[in-house]
Amino acid sequence: VQHDTVTAVTAIQQIAGIIDQISEISTTIAGAVEEQNAATAEISRNVSETAAGTAEVSVNIAGVTAAAQESGQTAGRIQQASSDLAQESTRLSAAVEAFLSRMRIS
Repeated sequence: VQHDTVTAVTAIQQIAGIIDQISEISTTIAGAVEEQNAATAEISRNVSETAAGTAEVSVNIAGVTAAAQESGQTAGRIQQASSDLAQESTRLSAAVEAFLSRMRIS
């Protein structure tokens, strides 16, 4: 009976040791899972910030595009006004020349 008791106590101690090892392993795994969750949350936050930054860049590009289109339209209007002014200058020059011709004849 004593021998069986000693054997049982030894087996129980071995089982307790194995349970302690399993507990340590479980604690290590739980810590790793917690770190993984924190890393995943950080990645998610970075992706969200990147998406927000990309959206802001897109808005800025749209603004630059609109400004460039407006500048192009303004340049076209300035070119048209310059052309109109050149034609008017030619007409005025011809009118002055005609007036001066009439004055010389008189």
